Amino acid sequence: MKARAKRPFYVAGYLVSWAWFAAVALALNIGCAPFLLLPERSRVGIRVRKTIRLLFKLWLRWFHACGCIRVTWIGFDSPLPAGTIYIANHPTIVDATFILAKLPDAICVMKESLMRNPVIAPAAILAGYVVFGKPVDTVRDAAAKVAAGRSLLLFPEGTRTPAGKKIGPLKPAFFLCAERAKAPIQLIVVRAPPDLGPKGRPWWKAPSELPAPISFTLDRRWEFDERRSSAELIAEIESRIASVIEST
Repeated sequence: MKARAKRPFYVAGYLVSWAWFAAVALALNIGCAPFLLLPERSRVGIRVRKTIRLLFKLWLRWFHACGCIRVTWIGFDSPLPAGTIYIANHPTIVDATFILAKLPDAICVMKESLMRNPVIAPAAILAGYVVFGKPVDTVRDAAAKVAAGRSLLLFPEGTRTPAGKKIGPLKPAFFLCAERAKAPIQLIVVRAPPDLGPKGRPWWKAPSELPAPISFTLDRRWEFDERRSSAELIAEIESRIASVIEST
């Protein structure tokens, strides 16, 4: 009854969260746009990545303050290593930003259309995010940046999990990146309500359960092993994610 009485407050907090996100993102990209003209713009990349991480942390704190989303971190007690490929299931629209708030010097892969969007692209370009274009070029670019010491966040499903499903089929890009960079793979398992921004549900529509619980578990880690096949690893990871989600 108490949670039901507070629902209008939580819904308002949820909507204000997205307005806050849009306003800050716009301001950040307007501020970043002039730096695209610099001949050595790659030099500001680490500062932009730190700024993005800080803003995502503040957004996470806002959700905690207004109480509309309750986030639990499991296994994140120690600092996370860079030069690692972090993979996760992708059940909700907010999980990427929350994970990026935790990863050190992190980049991710963005659709080519978004990297041409003047409202979104400047910060992503300066941060060194990878353009999702031709698969060979995407893997080469991402692997080079991991080998240089950055963290890479990938969602092997390639998109958000559709509503009503626990996980979609995994694509091999993460394995190819790890193979090329000779980097370890770290699994993060995300648990979220089925209607907290899955694929096919409007992003602005508040979930039925408020406060909405979402948890992130730092799960298994696979060190680079040239003897392991992509099919073997993908099957192992799919099984692991399914078993962890179903155990709760």
